[in-house]
Amino acid sequence: MTQCGTEGADPRLIDDMGLLRRYCDRQASAILAWCAARGVRIACAESLTGGLLADAFVRIPGASRVFLGSAVTYDIHAKAAVLGVDGGLLRTHGAVDPEVARQMAAGTARLFSQPEYRSGIIGLATTGVAGPGPDGGKPAGLVYFGVSLPQNEYFFTGPSQYAVELNLQGSREVIRQRTVGCVLGNLRQFTGSSQE
Repeated sequence: MTQCGTEGADPRLIDDMGLLRRYCDRQASAILAWCAARGVRIACAESLTGGLLADAFVRIPGASRVFLGSAVTYDIHAKAAVLGVDGGLLRTHGAVDPEVARQMAAGTARLFSQPEYRSGIIGLATTGVAGPGPDGGKPAGLVYFGVSLPQNEYFFTGPSQYAVELNLQGSREVIRQRTVGCVLGNLRQFTGSSQE
């Protein structure tokens, strides 16, 4: 899955921050409703978005039925210590890497796991370069988001963990918000909540 928009909108192309926020609200609301109906929970691990993905969910009334929390692991050592991302991978490839995004997503699902969450936890993660300039030889706008899906009856096809690469344009603020929009648009398509 490499698409990030639904309903004919692509968050990579929305310039107005108010419109982008409303797009995110629609996506988050649909995802939360889909998950609540199935007992599925959501947890996040955020680097470049620094809490914006969590905010997209908690802005929606009733989010506490689904949304468990977010670990903001901006520092490379925090990614290893809190989420269990492989330290060797981080040293070799840095934080802006698809495998890092996948491990962050799986790590946050484990971090927030509890026995009563039998239907499972969707782990979401963001890592990348928001700018304004490059970081470690990686250009501003290079973003990876990771998704870790629980093994249950609601996710029949595809891998249980995947990462998506984005190459975004705009200011630091725009790149961060477009990342959130892309994560939400992708998850809405993958959960099938865009069909309901």
